[in-house]
Amino acid sequence: MNEVVEVDKTNAEQSASTRLSDCLLLQREAYLSAPNPSLQQRKEDLQSLKRLLADNRDAIAEAISKDFGNRSQHETMLAEVLMVLDGINSSSKHLKKWMKVQKRKIETTVYPGAKNRVIPQPLGVVGVIVPWNFPIQLSLGPLTCIFAAGNRAMVKMSENSRHLSRLLISLVPAYFPPEKLTIFEETGSVGIEFSKLPFDHMIFTGSGATGKAVMAAASKNLTPVTLELGGKSPAVVAPDYPIKKAAERIMASKLFNAGQICVEVDYLFVPEDGLDAFVKHAKAWTHKHCPDINSPDFTSIIDQKSFERLTDALDDARQKGAKLIDLAEGQQALPGSRKLSPHLVLNTSDDMILREREIFGPILPLIPYKDKSDVVEYINKRDRPLAFYPFTNDKDLQRYYLDHVMSGGACVNDALLHPAQHDLPFGGIGASGMGHYHGYEGFVTFSKLRPVFYQANFSAMKFLAPPYGKLANKMINIILKRKL
Repeated sequence: MNEVVEVDKTNAEQSASTRLSDCLLLQREAYLSAPNPSLQQRKEDLQSLKRLLADNRDAIAEAISKDFGNRSQHETMLAEVLMVLDGINSSSKHLKKWMKVQKRKIETTVYPGAKNRVIPQPLGVVGVIVPWNFPIQLSLGPLTCIFAAGNRAMVKMSENSRHLSRLLISLVPAYFPPEKLTIFEETGSVGIEFSKLPFDHMIFTGSGATGKAVMAAASKNLTPVTLELGGKSPAVVAPDYPIKKAAERIMASKLFNAGQICVEVDYLFVPEDGLDAFVKHAKAWTHKHCPDINSPDFTSIIDQKSFERLTDALDDARQKGAKLIDLAEGQQALPGSRKLSPHLVLNTSDDMILREREIFGPILPLIPYKDKSDVVEYINKRDRPLAFYPFTNDKDLQRYYLDHVMSGGACVNDALLHPAQHDLPFGGIGASGMGHYHGYEGFVTFSKLRPVFYQANFSAMKFLAPPYGKLANKMINIILKRKL
């Protein structure tokens, strides 16, 4: 029996590998036959992407909700549909400027009459590995940058996005030929084979552990990789900031998508004398905005494994002395719904799972602090986070935190909103990722900024060829004198 299973697994891997390789070959041949799409063609590709999303937004939202068990339709529209449409519109507006050949200076007199130029050119075929938490934003979002830069793309969806994957696979051929865009469903072996392909660039969004495996596989082909990972992103409320406003904004972010967001506030520093007030206002906000966790407005945890991981983390904290505050005040979720009541957690310690691992759920540990230096020291002893959220109206304190805490991005006096700014690059640093996309930086990431030197009809270099003599010495001395 084991031998049969191993044979079936091998056949499945070979089948996935063949399909992927054939698609890559198709797209690469298409790229080589037309390596530099015009501005008009790129805008048409962006408009096709826009139509794909706009024409099918309700079906897409329904498919995502089925994959989650329940996903708020409004959250899908806000964080996925609207955000991607804004990105497409922004890229289309600026694309002509981005595509312009850049003039660069000749910095030495040795090359009179010559020219330096930088020409943005497409890389070729880009591979996109998509997570489940925002599957449209994190597939069509990168595609916006990829198509703006003139590339072709292969997209591998998450195993937790079955309904959406199959919907997109059925829809995409009506908008793009396979040599431009192909979507792949994860069937158990696709992801491994996908990361082994010799793409011209690959972008992965997901966990750090999987990101390391993807990068290791890509390194065998010297494929450049943009990694968008996660990490434990901290927030800090300063003594000068209104604690009620901070609680409202932080809880609004923490409950969005049930906290299943890579840039989510993972833990929060609160002044010691503001702890009780924060708890009070967090309870009031949750009671008002989430009166029923069984409502379709409150998103489910993606799968049973993740649900149990979160409940186990709460049990671990309770057993080790933490105080758990159920913000839904004991509401009972419907059986099988995977609705997890929002929690604040007090009196946490470093040996608790909640403090060790990224939470990725509606659970927020609160850490009291006395001095700003304590906050900075704690954060800087750990991996650099994907996001950082200082809440303060004090300009000097804002600068202090931004100077002393390095993160992939930051949002001052709110949370989650910086990735929605299309003229800002998005990306991690260190353990939270590498590389940037969104807007112009996305165009650059998926382009080769190709340096080209154009020599003039007359070249002074002929006077600097061997055998070297008095003329060469004289010319070098003149040049050096001007430089020194």
